Amino acid sequence: MDVKLKQAAPGRRPSVCFVAPAIYPVLARDTGIESVGGAEVQQAVLARTLQRAGYEVSVVTMDYGQPAMVEIDGIRVYRAHTPDGGLPVLRFVHPRLTSIWSAMRRADADIYYQRSSGMLTGVVAQFCRMYGRRFIYAAASDGDFYPALPLIAHGRDKWLYRRGLRQADAVVVQHPAQREACAQHFLRADSHIVPSCHAGAAEASAAADGYVLWVGTIKPLKRPELFIELARRLPQFQFRLVGGGSGNALFEQLREQAAALPNLTLTGFVPYAAVDQQFAGARLFVNTSDFEGFPNTFLQAWSRGIPAVSFFDTGATHEGGPVCRQVPDLDAMAACVARLMGDAAAWQAASDHVRRYFDANHTPSAALRAYEQVFAAMGAAGGVV
Repeated sequence: MDVKLKQAAPGRRPSVCFVAPAIYPVLARDTGIESVGGAEVQQAVLARTLQRAGYEVSVVTMDYGQPAMVEIDGIRVYRAHTPDGGLPVLRFVHPRLTSIWSAMRRADADIYYQRSSGMLTGVVAQFCRMYGRRFIYAAASDGDFYPALPLIAHGRDKWLYRRGLRQADAVVVQHPAQREACAQHFLRADSHIVPSCHAGAAEASAAADGYVLWVGTIKPLKRPELFIELARRLPQFQFRLVGGGSGNALFEQLREQAAALPNLTLTGFVPYAAVDQQFAGARLFVNTSDFEGFPNTFLQAWSRGIPAVSFFDTGATHEGGPVCRQVPDLDAMAACVARLMGDAAAWQAASDHVRRYFDANHTPSAALRAYEQVFAAMGAAGGVV
């Protein structure tokens, strides 16, 4: 089907719509909804950054009780389906696909942006092909480019994702390893590396007598039980685990395990609008996941000069060395944490290093410059869409 691309008015920046079903609680800073994900956090930061730069920005999100269209910080928010709306099996088509499609039409943007692997990638790609719009797919995890697509449960959804990835006008990845995997396994060698960004608090710093911090969604992939064991091995330091809460069976197991550890605090779920205060009291950040993309939590830590220790490699390097302290196992993690928490000179050197790296690579202004290059590469800069 030969569809003519939508043309923007001469001299006008292209309008951008983020198709992000779960973004509303983060974007609206709603502290009453227990939902927060890294992809949604990143899109909220980018949406606000583009809006402040003069772009017309909208989002398509689920129905959390907000009006059909509401404006938040100059961003138009279009409502789709409720999180649990419709009958099992049938709801895949209606109300989910029908309401998302309708909301995208109402947004009427030049560029549609969708982040993280799933069936939605194929849906947004097809919408853009039918209506002559540009489509940017952005990775949210290394798993988005693993051949088996472990983050997608159903074969139908894997097929839709692969199809959408092929049709995307631009593919954005977080680091070089994702770019290589995307080219090798999905034959997209033209992806753009755009580091994630974070609007760090001005003059924010680490706490001199702070705790070891873990922040994330409580699920098996994140392996929070290893953080519990880390606290058990290092009773001389304080630990804090942020995430989970009511109705989360894994969290309840962690709470039982943590009951005997006086040096460990479990906060339960903390909304994104309040999570920065958890970093304000930290001295070291730990991630125990099998794999990630480029976690926002690392950026929240590094913007304050808080070093991070992890089992996986973020791919971040600066001044000739890795930014994150990568370790192979829990024994090595315990030794690394003990050294950084107990050696003031080693901690200070690591703190200065991560702050310099963050300032050079992960500010919203750096992301804006990178995305404007992506817009230009796909013929969507300077009002020509």
